[in-house]
Amino acid sequence: MPRLPALVTALPPGDLAARLGMYLAGCAVFSSGATLFIHSDLGTDPLDVLALGLQRHIPITIGIAQAGIAAVCIAIWSAWNRRRPVIAPFVTFLLCGSLIDLLLLTDLSWIGGTPSLAAAVPLCAYGSALIIMSGIGIRAMDLVAISMTQHWRWPFWAAKGGTEAVLLGFGYVLGGPVGVGTLCFLVFVDGLIQPFMALNRRALRLRNHGLAEAGAQAARVSA
Repeated sequence: MPRLPALVTALPPGDLAARLGMYLAGCAVFSSGATLFIHSDLGTDPLDVLALGLQRHIPITIGIAQAGIAAVCIAIWSAWNRRRPVIAPFVTFLLCGSLIDLLLLTDLSWIGGTPSLAAAVPLCAYGSALIIMSGIGIRAMDLVAISMTQHWRWPFWAAKGGTEAVLLGFGYVLGGPVGVGTLCFLVFVDGLIQPFMALNRRALRLRNHGLAEAGAQAARVSA
């Protein structure tokens, strides 16, 4: 079975600032959306359903919970692709989880539940698109989803939806908050990521480093 190269590669100096900027902006935007999902009290995204479910049983922060989930996802990706574990996706989970912890300390009472949910959907979708396109620290769940597209030829939206459904199932069993917001995340956020990536390519001329490099690498090893 061919070995898939790591998705996080050395960055040319000229690309470094732009890609780091895209990555950090994506983390900030996604974390803002995830925070609004939690604040809406209408159900949150599957990752936070699991993280908050873990909090009901273990005295940990959302950041630590997400870091633990990242470690499991990275282990799955590493074993599946016969690659050494990568660190950058773990950092992404820890960074986003810590930003959510900080944002939840702010006063969000002026934002109602429904407006919070309406804003959370495009923020999470666009943040995810930026993180993936940066090719830096692609979220551990997305690494697994990209591997599914390469091994099973699934469309990315279906692969990502499948990984989200697994997290949701575990989170629900642990007592995490599931509601209409969770359904909105699965249907709309996962469905909007690819259109947002296409919009970024066409309107902002941003290169999709994450999926482009993964596809090129997969083509080389299967040749």
